[in-house]
Amino acid sequence: MDLSELQSASTVGGAWKYPQRAANRTGFLQVDRQPDHTLYWEEYGNPSGEPVMFLHGGPGGACAPVMSRFFDPARYRVILFDQRGCGKSTPTVAQVGPGVALVRNTTDHLVEDINALRDALGIAGPMHVFGGSWGSTLALVYAIRHPHNVASLVLRGIFIGARQDLEYMYQGNAATFADAPFELTAPGSYITYPDEWKAFVEVIPTRDRSDMMGSYKAIFDATPTDDADRARQLRAALAWSVWEGTISNMIPQDDDPGKFGDAEFALSFAQIEAHFFASHLFLEPDYILGNVDRIAHLPIHIVHGRFDQVCPLTQASRLVDALAGAGAAPASYVRTNAGHSAMELQTALALTAIMDGLAPIG
Repeated sequence: MDLSELQSASTVGGAWKYPQRAANRTGFLQVDRQPDHTLYWEEYGNPSGEPVMFLHGGPGGACAPVMSRFFDPARYRVILFDQRGCGKSTPTVAQVGPGVALVRNTTDHLVEDINALRDALGIAGPMHVFGGSWGSTLALVYAIRHPHNVASLVLRGIFIGARQDLEYMYQGNAATFADAPFELTAPGSYITYPDEWKAFVEVIPTRDRSDMMGSYKAIFDATPTDDADRARQLRAALAWSVWEGTISNMIPQDDDPGKFGDAEFALSFAQIEAHFFASHLFLEPDYILGNVDRIAHLPIHIVHGRFDQVCPLTQASRLVDALAGAGAAPASYVRTNAGHSAMELQTALALTAIMDGLAPIG
């Protein structure tokens, strides 16, 4: 199915086919006691429908009700939840700091949280797993470890998370920026967003710019002793968060960073991301691409913005190539004229159409 067919199949009056509805119910689930990690979740759609587990990005991005609008509320039972340390889950990094909220906050823990939520909500059989950006990473890892629980994978903005993928976004020409800010000394997102890149780079002293992610994490890990230290951490968190938020749309959203400019969101989002990136996503090298044979039998649908500067299209290409090596191909692979955000028109249309066209579970 090409993009024009997807558009005609799914749109009724703009990007959203389905109106925003209130959650059927919400709740909290304690998933750990050291510390007391408790997940906030929401359920939308048909309580007796096919289950969809929605995995948000980041890590640390949290969910919002609009994310339920990709799904036919008459057909699907949609579960949104905030992963450890962010959103309405407790404790958050913003509220208690990384020394508490990042304890036992790894990919392994997040994978098992999905199973705990399945059990708590009475999801016994296979479910559709829908994830974008970091959510695509978590969805792939979950499916590799628990393929019997997955009916289909619907993935947007593939994030493999190799060092080269992170350096494209966070390192770029930072090491040479002070002497040659506009020189293309390395590949990177900065090429398209020079002014926004300047704001991100200049938080870090010139001498520390050879490892931007490490330098940001050092700021986040320092224990603040006064208001000046706290202000420095907040400035760094906002710079990190706003940089990602700005480059997530092919056409930047005016001068309003939205949630990415909110202090509480940024403090959790930036510090969780830095925590996971410093630990290579808590995965062995090439874990996803090296284990695709475990998921090659599943229907895998991929939507990726051609102009994505957060997760460049090459990451989707590597996943598709690995699947081919395992003797499989995606059930669909749509490259939209969009950036990274799931909310851009063509990407929202494509995701909705894919969900409308999935074979029913069972």
